[in-house]
Amino acid sequence: MPHDMIPTQHTVDTPYMVGPVHLYTLELESSFILIDTGPPTETGRAFLRENIDLRRLTHVLVTHGHIDHYGQAGWLAENSDAVVYLPRLDIIKHEHHTERMRELFALIGELGFGTTFVELLCERFASSMVPLFPKRCSVAEDLPAELGIEVLGCPGHSQSDLVYAGHNWAVTGDILLRGVFQSPLLDVDLEKGGRFRNYDAYCGSIVRLAGLAQKKILPGHRTNVPSVAETILFYVSKMLQRLRILVPHLAKNTVAEVIRSVFPTMSDPFHIYLKLSEILFMKDLLKNPRRLALALQYIGLYEQVADVFEIVLEQGARLRN
Repeated sequence: MPHDMIPTQHTVDTPYMVGPVHLYTLELESSFILIDTGPPTETGRAFLRENIDLRRLTHVLVTHGHIDHYGQAGWLAENSDAVVYLPRLDIIKHEHHTERMRELFALIGELGFGTTFVELLCERFASSMVPLFPKRCSVAEDLPAELGIEVLGCPGHSQSDLVYAGHNWAVTGDILLRGVFQSPLLDVDLEKGGRFRNYDAYCGSIVRLAGLAQKKILPGHRTNVPSVAETILFYVSKMLQRLRILVPHLAKNTVAEVIRSVFPTMSDPFHIYLKLSEILFMKDLLKNPRRLALALQYIGLYEQVADVFEIVLEQGARLRN
């Protein structure tokens, strides 16, 4: 059964644009659990040494494979006896890294981006600090039932997003953040091949996230989330507002042309990657807007965005015609 005890929040600085990241510890009768690990920096390691009793640590759970959340997983595997649990898809991502990168850059090329941009983005990815992947790890979705922690797959921010939930709490990583519209990242579908459909995945995720409404939300960044519904509505409203601006540019232009037209001063390869990911998400929404509408209706939130949603539907219909 899930436990009532609320995990303790710890905050660690990172060198990334996201700023500080939250880690959580949970003391159970025979287990000492750490959820997320912080960045692979000396500051991050010093924080773990000073604030986490590594001798007692039994389990390390990772919400998703972004560097600020799993960066110390390999170090913890080597410097404690804890079992490290990673999302199944992040393990697959590591095992097929070269193939995944090749397919990802091919997808970006198909969106109208030239060889020079693809090479610059490839260099940017390669120069990023890559943390040590743990030599021993287990699949987070197979977490032992006796821990009383539910594991929910909620892709949207990334393909591998997991939520860890107890009876009255949920650690949500980056999938529920207050006041943040996080770009859904373009990626290769690690199981089926081709492009991972973030839009389809997110429509399913918001239904599962709505089920956390009565729990205390413990996010990966910023302040605590007071309302799951408010956070979902913020995300969806922001997405629809941006989509209204972009719709006139989507009809006959490639994604690369849309970015050059609407964001002419954007030059950083990684920022462009974030934006092209967002545009693909929105193009998928326009192709099947009812999928999101039905999900919002199911969780009782559609009426709050109905006016904007209907405008987007009309714009999308004109675009298809």
